[in-house]
Amino acid sequence: MAHNQFALLRQRRFLPFFVTQCLGAFNDNVFRQAIIGLLFWMNASPEQRTLYASLAPAIFILPYFLFSATAGQIAEKLEKSKLIRITTSMEIFIMTLAGVAFVLKLLPLLLVALFLTGVQSTLFGPVKYSILPSVLRPDELTGGNGLVEMGTSVCILVGMIVGGMVFDLAGIHGPWAAAGLVIALAITGNLVSRLIPKSDAAAPDLKVNWNPITESVSVLKLARKQLAVRNAVLGVSWFWFVGTVFAATLPDYGTTYLGGSYHVYVFALALFSIGTGVGSMLCERLSARVVEIGLVPLGAFGMSAFLFDLYFARTGIALVSDLSVGGFLQQPGSWRIVMDLVGIGLFSGFYVVPLFALIQTRTPKSELSRVIGALNIQNSGFVVAASVSALLLQKYAGWSIPQLFLALAIANTLVALWIFSIVPEFLMRFLSWILVRSLYRLRLKQVHENIPDEGAALIVCNHVSYMDALILSASIPRPARFVMYYKIFNIPVMRWIFKTAKAIPIAGARENPALMQDAFEAIDAALAEGELVAIFPEGALTKNGEITAFKGGVERILARRAVPVIPMALQGMWSSMWSHRDSRIGRMRLPRRFRAHVQVVADTPMPAEGITSEILEAKVRALRGENA
Repeated sequence: MAHNQFALLRQRRFLPFFVTQCLGAFNDNVFRQAIIGLLFWMNASPEQRTLYASLAPAIFILPYFLFSATAGQIAEKLEKSKLIRITTSMEIFIMTLAGVAFVLKLLPLLLVALFLTGVQSTLFGPVKYSILPSVLRPDELTGGNGLVEMGTSVCILVGMIVGGMVFDLAGIHGPWAAAGLVIALAITGNLVSRLIPKSDAAAPDLKVNWNPITESVSVLKLARKQLAVRNAVLGVSWFWFVGTVFAATLPDYGTTYLGGSYHVYVFALALFSIGTGVGSMLCERLSARVVEIGLVPLGAFGMSAFLFDLYFARTGIALVSDLSVGGFLQQPGSWRIVMDLVGIGLFSGFYVVPLFALIQTRTPKSELSRVIGALNIQNSGFVVAASVSALLLQKYAGWSIPQLFLALAIANTLVALWIFSIVPEFLMRFLSWILVRSLYRLRLKQVHENIPDEGAALIVCNHVSYMDALILSASIPRPARFVMYYKIFNIPVMRWIFKTAKAIPIAGARENPALMQDAFEAIDAALAEGELVAIFPEGALTKNGEITAFKGGVERILARRAVPVIPMALQGMWSSMWSHRDSRIGRMRLPRRFRAHVQVVADTPMPAEGITSEILEAKVRALRGENA
């Protein structure tokens, strides 16, 4: 089993796909920058360069509007590795056409090739993200997405640098060098894609609707079915808005406000890209290998904080010009700007990787490619809106680039607050993540192996402290509905977290029979919907650290709904904060061991037939052992 995301790079189920998508991103950017290089090599007039700079982004993004809905359907219907081979074969044809255009110096033909590159990227987009849940376990999704985002960021950066340098290095042979490079990269990508293992079609019987307008409306509605998915899609599109404004203004910012040469712009772009890559890679470690959407608020507010600081770091035009990277770093305040650029990228990674993982885990596999298609339609709209907004605010409102950064920081904060108010689960997971990671050091044993990827199951666990539900929710790779004693559910502050997590409060038959009946109805409804339900069969916190007799609620649940039962145990919680080992006042202080070591253990799922409370109690006792 892989213990971190880097182990995926040694496995055939992931490595060929990872290399293929990296080569695709690299080649796209080599090609696009090489067109600019050709214009300079041909001594094109400033008017021609400006015309290309205006036309090229629109030509490349137009296919996302036109064909994303169709691409999502095709990705749903076809076996995934076959579709990837088709798209990389298309790339060979397109880059051969581009190579001819480079050699013959035919700019209109290059724009045709650029449009076709957009079509190929549109077709590849849905399968790029929908293949990951098919080949990775839920506990690997965050790490796998982190690798993909890191690889994409680095390859875009390196591709831009290489594409910009090819004509300088090749001299009079520049067109031939550019043509040979893009064709060679396309062929390499196709060869590597043939190593990708087979991944079955999600909906092979799907009837493709070839009308792009009606299907676009249909997939956009599909992406809005679930509130959390809808707002995750919105969050990713907003990320593209912020990134587009930032990337569009960075060249002028580097020369006008940092006083640098072209190399300083590339350096600034590299800092942002490296930060994004590092942030994407850190998500797995910070989330303990679960889909932790609590990182999304951290990422959003971190991005805003560094954007605010970037505004204050340099508000006026530089008094020097054409600085080298070394010369820029010697200027007062330069290292503050370096930290801001890295910080924006770092927190961007924290923000976007969990959103992709949430979309992948909460969307049915038979709909995921179409939802990604909807995401690409919405992303393209946000990219156009960002480009137009930045242009209008600079040209007609007279805003400076630092003022744009300030506006972006304010808008990012407001949009984040709006999204988190609509879906409180984001903020709830953030608060629970902060609490759990601050107070405990979690170790998991056989948890990811024994929690099913999908379908209903009943989790039973010993009950030691008021934090048990939060500990388990941070350990289980899927959302779970927790059944808890209503007095714990009603603890101030924690109540909001539990309610947002859709926990189910329960009371004893003598205390509140109506609440007890409502709880069992809610449990059965959740299991009928294929959800995980977690219960603490002791019915109350242990008063002496020992596991007390399990009550008969388990049998009552299984009598109505026969689902697998997963025994779990908490180890080391008795000596931590908020157990009954302390008095009421003692529970309000820090634990005896700050960041106490806590282990969560799971056993193999058991069939519902023949399960009794006594059998489960014995199982949980054996799992916990002597480590209370």
